[in-house]
Amino acid sequence: MGDAREFSLPLRVYIEDTDAGGIVYYVNYLKYIERARTEFMRSLGMDRAAIFNNELMFVVSDVSVSYRQPAMLDDELEATAALTAVGGASLKLRQCVRRGTDLIAEAAVSLACVSPETLAPRRIPKAMLATLRAARDPHNPHGE
Repeated sequence: MGDAREFSLPLRVYIEDTDAGGIVYYVNYLKYIERARTEFMRSLGMDRAAIFNNELMFVVSDVSVSYRQPAMLDDELEATAALTAVGGASLKLRQCVRRGTDLIAEAAVSLACVSPETLAPRRIPKAMLATLRAARDPHNPHGE
């Protein structure tokens, strides 16, 4: 938390996010981290048109989520995104959902850059790659 390279998006839990017991339904954490990842990319100057166009798009190739404790109806949360590795055609992020200082869920997410036509991997354009590498988590300077 406190890391300048970690992007944070404030969220609130609404009734539509919960099950009958008022607990956030597990799949909604994926939605929360997707929103944080989208806004993180936007904060780097990469809006929807930049990351989903005729030349390229990013797709989730792997995700692993650990649920630590439940979030409840009306909780104020934050979803975070921090780049941990940037490859020629891929990105890895550490994403969290927190309530204050409490870790609610933690995810490791891998993205692949692909051609929209063939869905085959393709290299990330040089300018975009430079921006992403500059935004990488400083605690992992080699992007490994």
